[in-house]
Amino acid sequence: MHIDIEPKYTEQIKPAAVPQQTAFWAKVKENQGYETRAFDIKVPHADIKINESASNLAKSVTDDLLVVMQQVGADHQVAYIPYGPLLNPDEDFRGLYLEELSESIRPFLPSNTILIRYDLIWESPWAEDENRFNDRDDWLGPPEPHYQEMRVNFNTQNWNLRKAPSDLLPSHTIFLDLSHNHDTLLQRMKPKTRYNIRLSKRKGVEVKEVSFDNLPVWYELYKQTAIRNGIVLDDINYFRTVLETQASNTASPADVHMLLADSEGIPLAGMFLVVTGKRATYLYGASSSHNRNKMATYALQWEAIKIARQKGCTEYDMFGVSPTPEPSHPMYGLYRFKTGFGGELYHRMGCWDYPLNEEQYKLFMMAERNSQGYHIR
Repeated sequence: MHIDIEPKYTEQIKPAAVPQQTAFWAKVKENQGYETRAFDIKVPHADIKINESASNLAKSVTDDLLVVMQQVGADHQVAYIPYGPLLNPDEDFRGLYLEELSESIRPFLPSNTILIRYDLIWESPWAEDENRFNDRDDWLGPPEPHYQEMRVNFNTQNWNLRKAPSDLLPSHTIFLDLSHNHDTLLQRMKPKTRYNIRLSKRKGVEVKEVSFDNLPVWYELYKQTAIRNGIVLDDINYFRTVLETQASNTASPADVHMLLADSEGIPLAGMFLVVTGKRATYLYGASSSHNRNKMATYALQWEAIKIARQKGCTEYDMFGVSPTPEPSHPMYGLYRFKTGFGGELYHRMGCWDYPLNEEQYKLFMMAERNSQGYHIR
């Protein structure tokens, strides 16, 4: 396999449906203090079997790649690729493509880079495997990491791709098809979800798009959510950076909306909606621990869906659920809530590592397993 790769400015990253692989996201990470790098990629169709028709065998397919550099200790770095690469080869060529891509960008990374970590957006090769489902048709997930690595490294030269111990961005999500009209979208929902959307209206819930000046209101809801669910609380400045980042002078900006749902002036729920290309992404959400019987989160999602359609989006990424309806899973509540809107469950491959320094990689893995984890979003 041969890959032509060329460094470029992050402002030149082409438009993409995935927010984390846009110039907008590069600006967000830079404003948070990270170093970012971007590359143009060109690879022949025949090398990755995306399209094997005779007319395309001699042609190349191109892609962009955003890399976020993270300092590890005083002396080393990790190259993190959030939801990339977007180019999706035939399954038999995925490992070979990642190997060649890693070796191609390696000369353009700092010499103290320990590893390249891909947060793969590709659908898991086990997602359609009938042997990975139980009698209730619930997905059992992929096999043990050792067996995953055997399959992914097939056809590679060095068998160097490793399944990371945890995923950073959500690896399971719900996609809604927004090509339908409002009535059809409602009909595709579960009856309880439709009922709750209408109930929220009867209880006086109103959803409005608000200015970024309302971030403190949203953050108070977010704090309640974090405490209620036992999740790590991000600083308000993290969210302020996402809202205030201007990428209008780039090739791939994003349209960021902040929505708040309230009743009688009392804030009940809020969210960040990000539009990139034809996709809308429910990036961050929060809700009050009080007045939950008013079903404000249902009204909020329905309004976001309608805004997304108005913006010309054809799909809606609900961004994070448990892989199965298992009540013990910490994201089971999100699964139950989001699946009610009638979308399709999608299982991504999650994080995979390509070590560049084996000795330092082993030390990094030991530290990662003994801490809360390495975390970039």
